[in-house]
Amino acid sequence: MRTLLQRFWEDKTGATAIEYGLIVTVLSLTIIGGIGKAADAMAWLFSDNSSRLVNAFAQ
Repeated sequence: MRTLLQRFWEDKTGATAIEYGLIVTVLSLTIIGGIGKAADAMAWLFSDNSSRLVNAFAQ
């Protein structure tokens, strides 16, 4: 049992795939969160009646 655990601990064959998977997951969550924040900011920009941007398009 001890040798099995030692071999498992020293085996590095799947580490790269797991690391790339973690990187993709973190980047995906960051992008999704950023898009949500940007969409909220754009909605606020165009919905605020006293905004300079709304007034510029109204003229």
